[in-house]
Amino acid sequence: MMQSLVNKYNVAGPRYTSYPTVPYWDDASFSLKEWKECLKRSYVESKHNGISLYIHLPYCESMCTFCGCNKRITKNHLVEIPYIKSLLIEWDLYVSLFEETPKISELHIGGGTPTFFSSENLQLLIEGLFKDPNDRATAKLSFEGHPNNTTHKHLEVLANLGFSRVSFGVQDYNLKVQKAINRVQPFENVQKVTTLARQAGYTSIGHDIIFGLPFQTTADIENTINLTKKLRPERIAFYSYAHVPWIKGNGQRGFKDEDLPTAEEKRAQFELGKQLLLDAGYIEIGMDHFALPEDELAKSLEQKTIHRNFMGYTTATTQLMVGLGVSAIGDSWYAFGQNVKNIEEYNSLIEGGIFPIYRGHILSPEDLIIRKHILNLMCKLETSWVDKNLQFPELPDVIIKLSEMQEDGLLKILNNKIEITEKGRPFVRNVCMAFDLRLQRKKPDTKLFSMTI
Repeated sequence: MMQSLVNKYNVAGPRYTSYPTVPYWDDASFSLKEWKECLKRSYVESKHNGISLYIHLPYCESMCTFCGCNKRITKNHLVEIPYIKSLLIEWDLYVSLFEETPKISELHIGGGTPTFFSSENLQLLIEGLFKDPNDRATAKLSFEGHPNNTTHKHLEVLANLGFSRVSFGVQDYNLKVQKAINRVQPFENVQKVTTLARQAGYTSIGHDIIFGLPFQTTADIENTINLTKKLRPERIAFYSYAHVPWIKGNGQRGFKDEDLPTAEEKRAQFELGKQLLLDAGYIEIGMDHFALPEDELAKSLEQKTIHRNFMGYTTATTQLMVGLGVSAIGDSWYAFGQNVKNIEEYNSLIEGGIFPIYRGHILSPEDLIIRKHILNLMCKLETSWVDKNLQFPELPDVIIKLSEMQEDGLLKILNNKIEITEKGRPFVRNVCMAFDLRLQRKKPDTKLFSMTI
């Protein structure tokens, strides 16, 4: 039965870290002026809750061929200081726009490889953002670390600055798989850095595990998760490899398409991994995430305060997210804006005192309603249109699309609401697609998204 559902619903679809999804942004009607106005509006409405801040550090010393992120491959560490200076200037542009220094409720450093940067330079960055050390005390600070180059000093310096959460990219422990994705890191490296993080005082350690990688089997998934259970990280991101080799510069060309598991094999990998994690006491969080019951993320799910944005699932429900650095995306709730992707262009704009935004989208009233529904589905696995402010446009057509999913046992259609069932959790992206009116009205002519399974 599950295999037939996989065959039926394995289509290209968004991961819904935003709505509208990036390929459906209306860049033509977007302007920097409107973006700034939306930022200021959102800041005035929500500044008491603080903002989320995402910082993109794009540099890596080598190319991982599973990665679809924007990065620059180099071994020249002289690039660190100039880039940090640009980040701090960009932050000053936002401070000037808001006419005060915002309260940062949540900060996440991603990449690229954040631990490409020295601990001294990361300290320079954080102290440049938080002029008053006391402001860091209430902020939730996290970063992504590479197990092979995250040092004891990285962990200690960032812990002393207030970081309490770190996530390490594990992917898989099979050497053949690691060689195919150009990410060779033995279990001993991950064990060492996880132990060091605990000793440094980190209270939430995450491991990222990917299924559907080239040459990967269910036996590899079982081995990887069994080894992971020995270290018992508080959070685990267990997600599907997104094969998007058509995106320029992402490097996903180190293997052949036929080296990848089939959709049925991927689903078997996920089901096995999920069961192993549940048996180990982890709680499933929305889509692709698991956490121990005592972790904040699990608690936020229970309390229905969990949120999802471009940083993934988070415990900080902020209306406004500022993105700093090349390719970083900002979210004012009413609009999205993305920075230029080229480092030289980014630095040039920053030096000229210009916001480095090159595209974006201003959400329509309809977009805002749909966004709320998709956010509910991704975070709470249910949504309702009882509230008059959530009256869904073209609801009868959506219900028709959902009816078939109800017949397949993926969800329940109740009075003025739907609930995704346990059986339907792996297909949450497909459920969201029924609400995605921009996708329904304009099917893409070319492949834009990875497969949902």
